[in-house]
Order: sequence, then structure tokens, then C-alpha cells
Amino acid sequence: MERIWLSSPHMSGTEEEFVKEAFATNWIAPLGPHVNGFEADLAKFTNCGYVSVLSSGTAAIHLALILLGVQAGDFVLCSSFTFSATANPIKYQGANPIFIDSEKETWNICPKLLEEALIDLKEKGILPKALILVHLYGMPAKMDEIMAICDQFNIPIIEDAAEAIGSSYKGKAMGTFGKMGVYSFNGNKIITTSGGGALVSKEKDLIEKATFLATQARDEAVHYEHSHIGYNYRMSNVSAGIGRGQMTVLKQRVEARRAMNQFYREIFKAVPGIEFLNEMEDTYSNYWLSTILIDKEQAGFDREELRLHLLKANIEARPLWKPMHLQPIFEQELAYENGCSESLFSHGLCLPSGSNLTDTEKNRIKNSILELIRVSC
Repeated sequence: MERIWLSSPHMSGTEEEFVKEAFATNWIAPLGPHVNGFEADLAKFTNCGYVSVLSSGTAAIHLALILLGVQAGDFVLCSSFTFSATANPIKYQGANPIFIDSEKETWNICPKLLEEALIDLKEKGILPKALILVHLYGMPAKMDEIMAICDQFNIPIIEDAAEAIGSSYKGKAMGTFGKMGVYSFNGNKIITTSGGGALVSKEKDLIEKATFLATQARDEAVHYEHSHIGYNYRMSNVSAGIGRGQMTVLKQRVEARRAMNQFYREIFKAVPGIEFLNEMEDTYSNYWLSTILIDKEQAGFDREELRLHLLKANIEARPLWKPMHLQPIFEQELAYENGCSESLFSHGLCLPSGSNLTDTEKNRIKNSILELIRVSC
């Protein structure tokens, strides 16, 4: 049986046309018309204002921290329940992450715990330079509450919307609430440029500075003149061409991911002890990955038993993110914990969610799950 992946790339069929155009016009150099076109497409879709497309979402977070003046010894608040790429750029700058635990409704940063942390940090004389806020698995965080708290303490927000393009809160695209927002176009995301990302903002000067730094910070001169440290972070014209083709089907890809989520809800609807991550009022999730929590006492099996059972049928599933404050590289960092993300990690599983899954593959997934349910009952 062929492997069923957790989330594999799904081409629209038009990407090749954009890439062929890049080759035909010899725009193989890092920059070119597809870069500008992809940025325009993203700006229109998200209504974010200004966009700089980059080599990765990680690069976008790194540049956002630089633009906010984060330096060695500074402190940056960060979601604990996330992938390490959210937190790693803090260390690139020699700064210190302060991890904030989750709440049970959205699995994102807990506003109450965030406020408690800021009050405690203020008493200790620590003023964080920024908050990196994640919209996990495409589920919008509680933006009204979080933004009110950050405004009170004058903390700028970097939205890590790497998993949340196509998601919205009160009709507004995720990634467009904070000072800056970040998207990822890695191969496992809803749309992909093979590898890539974007930094977005309503502030034109921030994006212009990001683009300058991302192209090795070359000053205007006939020779190569540099007055700042730069980075090779810009997206290539060829990759941007792939992105332009992907943008033509982004809405359909989101609809397909949401349909996969409903597919699993139907399978598990009569199984006790299975809990889904649900949208709150005024939120719209792209359901990048469909995720469940499993109570073994009620369901008769746990997350690892289901993962291994699917693996026997050559079907990929994986545990939820291991919280950053539990990772060996970050376990010595300051963290405000409530046990939520640790519990989610212990009981949660990500299920195959690709928009390109065929009916045959869906039946394989369904039959494998039902087989375990029958055995466990």
C-alpha cells in the first residue's frame, strides 16, 4: 500500500505555467516579476497591506524580531504550544524566550495566564520586547483579549500564522492583527512554494526594511555597499511562480481541509472520549490539520495506539506539538505553565488532512480507524 501522508503538497496544475514563464524569460535569478506578483496576490487575499516573500516563515519571524529591535539579553514572550521554528529566532538574536501556556478552547496562548505573566514580569523589572503569538493548526487565538492585554503593557505582537492562512477572526485574516504577521509555504502547508514564507504588515516602512535586510542589506550604490548586516532570505522568482499558481486554488484548498475535518467528525461521532478542536464564535479555521484528543478510559484506546494502528496500514499520523517549555533546548527558560499544553500533547493526535486525499485513501483511513474502534469496544 502506498503511503498516506499527514499533509502533502497539492498542485493546482497552473504552477508549471508560471515556472515555465520564469525559464522562458530567464528570470531564474533570485528576484523577478513573479516575486512582485506573489506579493500582490497575498496582499489582496489577506488585505494585509504590504508583503515581503521570503525563504521561510522562520526567516520572517527572525526579521520581525530584528525590526522590533530585539537584541541579546532581551526577553520575548512566545507561545509554548508550537513548533520550534516559532521560538528559535529568539535565540538567533541572543534573546530569552518566555513561554506562555495554552487554554483549552483554542489551544493557543491563554489570555489570563498572559496577563498574570506580564504583571509578574513587571514586578521583576522585566519588560518583554514582543509577543510571538501562534494560531495553532489554523485555529484563531482569542485576539480581542490578547490584543487588549498587549496594548495595556505596550507589547507589540508578531503573529505566527504559518498554519493559518485562510483562517479569520471576525472576518479579518489571521496574520493581520499584530504589528507584523508571518506565513509559511513549506511543503506541508495548505499552499506551498516548496519552501518559503512571508512577512506582512500594514506598515509600509517595516516591509521595506524587511525586504532590504532580506537581500543582504545592499545600499544604493553602483558597487556593493553595506552599512547593515544583511541576510539571504528573499524568495526566488521560480518559487514565487509556484506560489502564484497555488494562490489560484487557496480557497478550494481551505474548503477541502474543512471537509476532511468533517470527515473525521462523522467517523468518531458515536465514539466516546473523542474531542475535536472547535471554532469559537466569530472565528473561521482553515483546519490545516484535523486533530483529536483521546480519553483512553472512554474510547478504549489512546493516541499512541491509534497512531501505531494507522502506521500498520502505512498511514501517517503524529502527536500534537510537544510544548517548547518541555523541550531539552528550552527547558531552562522562564515559562508560565498551567498544564494545558502538556495534557494536549499527551492525549492529542494529528490525522491525515491533505486536500489531495482520494476517496480510496479516505476509505483506507476510515476502515483502519473503524477496525481499531471495533477491537477496542
